[in-house]
Amino acid sequence: MTPLALEPPAVEPVSLAEARLFLRLDQTEEDELLAMLITAARLLIEAASGRCLIDQHWRIVLDRWPQGAIRLPLSPVGAILGARVYDALGIARPVDAAALVLDGLADPPLIRLAGELPEIGRAHGAIEIDLRAGYGAAADAVPAPLRQAVLRLAARWFEERGDVAGRDAQALPAEIMALVAPYRRARL
Repeated sequence: MTPLALEPPAVEPVSLAEARLFLRLDQTEEDELLAMLITAARLLIEAASGRCLIDQHWRIVLDRWPQGAIRLPLSPVGAILGARVYDALGIARPVDAAALVLDGLADPPLIRLAGELPEIGRAHGAIEIDLRAGYGAAADAVPAPLRQAVLRLAARWFEERGDVAGRDAQALPAEIMALVAPYRRARL
């Protein structure tokens, strides 16, 4: 299974105004840098937690249908946006929406196979399922500790410019990891 990001979030979980207020910045000369740091911090917090923070569109690509259910590598998942199967000629055939049932409350989320599924026609990348993953479309839908982790990480990088971002990518600081820990998806 291969997850592919199709569309990034429309907004970040922390606004530029919130970050400037947190950092006590009055000037706007470094807004572009700060916005970039917020995006980078969101990506790192998403990777550390195994959660998509703001709604974003993803595509899951499978070679064949599994037995019973598809365990999704993304969480939380709000909706299945569409699905298709490629036949032997490479033509995409839509999958009936009733055949794929999202169990978004499971962790990890599952797609239960509940109906007649089209036959696959090629050996690799035969099935594509488009999803909306994230806590919601607005920043206030994201749990406060995860928003705080993004804010603190972006502020840390802004204040301590240099190699600190590289070190944080290998191991998040303890105070930020404490904010992320309750939301981490365990890998067995």
